[in-house]
Amino acid sequence: MSKYIYELTMKVRDYECDLQGVVNNANYQHYAEHTRHEFLLSKGVSFAKLHEQGVDPVVARINMAFKASLKSGDEFVSKLYVKKEGIKYVFYQDIFRKEDNKLALKAIVETVCVINGKLCHSELFDTVFAPYLF
Repeated sequence: MSKYIYELTMKVRDYECDLQGVVNNANYQHYAEHTRHEFLLSKGVSFAKLHEQGVDPVVARINMAFKASLKSGDEFVSKLYVKKEGIKYVFYQDIFRKEDNKLALKAIVETVCVINGKLCHSELFDTVFAPYLF
């Protein structure tokens, strides 16, 4: 049984690559963030609507280990699962090249919730993530 609770397939675009012909390291963070946002949207949670309500989930810390390079045109699958540690929600995110299922990135993203300018616990996210927390 897979530990992943969500996956998103994407494709590398030419402009995401550096002079060496591989995806620039900064773009992997974009892929990871896009995956988290799409996961939340799939659960009916919109970042824009949260912000309008004074709720801002933010990244507190990120650790990325680059394992293999993606190149222009590569399709890849970005997968995630989540754990709760105190008031933090920690996303474990892995990116695999679709062609050969080779691991390209391992990331750990610690997020917190700021509500009306104050760091605090989020009952909304506790509810949304409840089915996925072990």
